[in-house]
Amino acid sequence: MSIVKDFVLSCPLPITDYPTVTLAHGGGGKLMHHLVEKIFLQAFGGAPPDTRHDSAVLNFPAGRVAFTTDSYVVRPLFFPGGDIGSMSVFGTVNDLAMSGARPRHLSAGFILEEGLPMETLWRIVCSMRAAAERCGVQIVTGDTKVVDKGKGDGLFINTAGLGVIEHSQVIGPASVRAGDAILVSGDLGRHGMTIMSVREGLGFEATMQSDSAPVAAPVLELLAAGVELHCLRDLTRGGLASALNEIAQAARLQIVVEEKLIPVRDDVHAACEMLGLDPLLVACEGRFVAFVPSKDAARALAILNRHAEGTAAVCIGQVGGERPAVVVLQTEMGVKRILDMPGGEQLPRIC
Repeated sequence: MSIVKDFVLSCPLPITDYPTVTLAHGGGGKLMHHLVEKIFLQAFGGAPPDTRHDSAVLNFPAGRVAFTTDSYVVRPLFFPGGDIGSMSVFGTVNDLAMSGARPRHLSAGFILEEGLPMETLWRIVCSMRAAAERCGVQIVTGDTKVVDKGKGDGLFINTAGLGVIEHSQVIGPASVRAGDAILVSGDLGRHGMTIMSVREGLGFEATMQSDSAPVAAPVLELLAAGVELHCLRDLTRGGLASALNEIAQAARLQIVVEEKLIPVRDDVHAACEMLGLDPLLVACEGRFVAFVPSKDAARALAILNRHAEGTAAVCIGQVGGERPAVVVLQTEMGVKRILDMPGGEQLPRIC
């Protein structure tokens, strides 16, 4: 509600003259400059006019830097628990956090469809501003393009992020060791099923919200506490199953997890059953899996569960021997089966 109010009070021309995005807003002329000045710079701030250039000049301390890029094409643009704007910020920050980096700077590229309401664009950039403030990052540069009506699904966002690595740990599949505990930071599958519930009119959105959220704070606290983090991976497209398989193959180690320990809410289970989906394959936007030495597992869980994004953090299994490099799921019926990656795109346009 506050975002809409801000729009009415402070989102000036060219909105009154141009209530929707036109092709001219991407043409490099006056309308494009008005769009940049009155929408993006008003929302995100920026350098003084005499220092604006084709790139942002940033000061970084000596040491390692993490760099990532991502694109966001979710439909609908707004959903319970978030929107494409906040998700683009959180998703980029989370990718940096998976390297143990402290996020610092983001870029944002907008692919706008002709006819997109200016009010919708304003709400999204305001949401991005609030998300960036929450994460302690700055959106320092960007780009805008406009495509013909019917060619852009409203709005796509591309981001890039830079973060500083302030520790000496090497976080990645190569650091995973046999015996490592496997932790998940919270309940799984809510983002994907929230999007599908809204899109298909299933009715679960009344009680279900996306898990879209930043996870850098708990990761940085784990590092500050001296927890040895062998590998981190956010559970986006392909969900937990894809993340575990990617790590197992890269580390050349077997991973064993217990189905009964994996946190999935009842409404997510119900929505998945209705659509014939496996919740372990459904994307999250505010959850990650962590591989830590077993000696650090209890301490890591205590830290994760202090954060709102990690209140259902649990240990779901451990890393086994070297061969074969697969993910084994111990089902609730006591049967072991291979948990494979999804064979195709289960849920289109959810992130």
